[in-house]
This record gives sequence, C-alpha cells and structure tokens, in this order.
Amino acid sequence: MISSILTFIIAFLSLIALMIIHEFGHFFVAKKFGVRVDEFGIGYPPRIFGKKIGETIYSINLLPLGAFVKIYGEEGGVDDYRSFMGLKIWKRVLIIIGGVVAFWLASIILFSIVFAIGADLPVGDQDVLGMSNAQVKVISVEFGSPAEKAGLEAGDSLLQVQGLEIKKIKDFQDFTKQHAGQQIDLKIKRGDKIFDVFLAPRANPSAGQGAIGVALERMATLIQRHPWYEAPLQGVVYTWQTTASGLVGLYTVFSNIFTGKGVPAGAELAGPLGITVFLANAASYGAGFFLYFIGVVSVFVAIFNLFPIPALDGGKLIFLAIEKIMKKPVPVKIEQNITVIFFILLISLSIFVTIRFDIPRFINYVK
Repeated sequence: MISSILTFIIAFLSLIALMIIHEFGHFFVAKKFGVRVDEFGIGYPPRIFGKKIGETIYSINLLPLGAFVKIYGEEGGVDDYRSFMGLKIWKRVLIIIGGVVAFWLASIILFSIVFAIGADLPVGDQDVLGMSNAQVKVISVEFGSPAEKAGLEAGDSLLQVQGLEIKKIKDFQDFTKQHAGQQIDLKIKRGDKIFDVFLAPRANPSAGQGAIGVALERMATLIQRHPWYEAPLQGVVYTWQTTASGLVGLYTVFSNIFTGKGVPAGAELAGPLGITVFLANAASYGAGFFLYFIGVVSVFVAIFNLFPIPALDGGKLIFLAIEKIMKKPVPVKIEQNITVIFFILLISLSIFVTIRFDIPRFINYVK
C-alpha cells in the first residue's frame, strides 16, 4: 500500500513536470521576443511562495495541478511593444506553439534515454515481431498470499515450474490451477541470481488474487540498447513515429464515432488522475518502460494541445488565423467569452471522466 502510494506520487510529479516544461516553452519564447512575463508559477493559486527576479515573479502555488505563465497583454486590451499583442502575428504563433514544441522536445529526450538503456515492454501472451528475451515477470504480490510467504517479490522473473519452462502467462496460470494444494518448485530470477522457491497454489483463492497471489506480465525487449551517440537520433525518429501513429489513432477514433461505429476497442478515456494511474502502473514494469510511457504521454498531450478548441493552444492559433484573415484581432470580450465557455466544457468533461473512469482506476490501483 505504502509503496503504491509512493509510486503514484512519483508518477504524479512526473506528469506535473511535463506541464512545467510545457509552460516553460511559452515562457522561453516570450522572453526571447522581449515580451514582459509577469509570473511563472508552479501549481495554481492561491500562492504559497513567490520571489520576483527581474520583472518576473516565480511562484509556488497551493493547487498542484500543473503550471502557468502570465504573459503581459496575452488576454488582450494592451498593445505596447512589451506586450503579447504588440508583436507581429508570426511571433505570437511561435510563443503559442513554444509550449507544444516543449512537449516534443521532452519526448525526444525521454526516448533518447530509453534507447540508451534499452527497454522491456509488456507484450502479453502474443509474440511480437522483433522482440527478444520474453519473460513472465511478477508485477505485484498480494499480502498473505502463498507467493508472499514463499518470498516472491515484484520484479522477479518466472523461469520454470517443476522443471518446465514458463513461456506464457496462461500456461503458468493453468499449471497452478491444475496443481492446487500441491507443493510446486518454482525457479525464479532476481537480478543476477537464479534460485528456487517452493509454494502450494490455493484451490479457492480470494477474488481477483489467483492461485498464488501475484499479478503477472509478459515482458520482452522491444527497444534494444544503442550507443550514446545513436540514441538521440533514435529518440527523434521514435518521437516522429509516435506522433504519426498517434494522429492515425485519433483519426480512427473520431472517424468511428462520427460514422456511428462507436469507440474502437482498446481506446480508453482518462483524465489527469487516470493518466497518473497508468504512469504508476508503468513504473512497476521497470525504469525503461516508465520513461517510455512518459514520452508517449508527452507526445499525445502535445497533439491534444493543438486541437482547435478555445482554451487550448490550438484554439489560440485559430483566433490568430482569424485576425490574419480579417486584418484585425477578434474583440477581446468575444474571445474571452468563447474561451471561458469552452474552458467550462473541458473542466466538466474532465470531472465526468474523473468520476466515471479515473476514480475506479485509482481505487483498484491502491487496493
């Protein structure tokens, strides 16, 4: 329980770090163009601590839900040379997409690290092209279970049972069911050590625990280690590939919805809480997969931020496109009202997803 909460906190802080990087992208480009930045905040107000350095307040705020940057004149109504509105449109576009580019840069760095260290990814019982070293690994151990009493730990690899090689999760589960109540010899690998443990699978386990009380995942090396000088290039290529596959996936989702086919199988709605749970689960598969998953999340959040929805970066770009076409900016009041309406809709959707999907995920995670 305690380790699960600590892992969840680490995952949550990783997600917050992505948000800080995103806002730093806006901040960095605005500073480069000489725009006055009034505040760069971690978390959302009320403010806990703030220090003014130069003309910018750097603050720590109470609500740990992301970060923000307050750019002078971004909300309109100000048109001097130090304001956002005082810039040419192309410079304002660059400030807006600076945050999105920061997500992609974070992904490149994360994937570069993954390619430098290699990564085992979950593959289930199916065989995937290019995989190697497939092993069934223990992801978690239930307290008081036969596995816990025998000394099994998360991260252990199951090699053999009664001298038979363990190749698939289902094969092992079938074996333990067939030998319920009988002592079995389980050969495991922990780090560089290989040794045997003995346990007796339960005939009537508690609901959701299985015969020996472990959660299992079949892992395989899908990302091979590369020399340090090759890893950054692989990170760039993989970021591009992930972006392309993400766009195709989103197109498929929306195409199916608008044509009445429904949400494709495997697609899941998740808000910030749900994404944090997914990240926490990814951490149980090892550092390589955890960093890989954060990189994927960073790419998808970048894509989401470019949606042409007011209150997102993509919506701001739409207003700038209208200004370019109409030769004058959208009236401040109209832009603010439209943005507020869509912000409320996004928050309402986030609350719905949190209650309907994310809270049950979190409850299941901490059990």
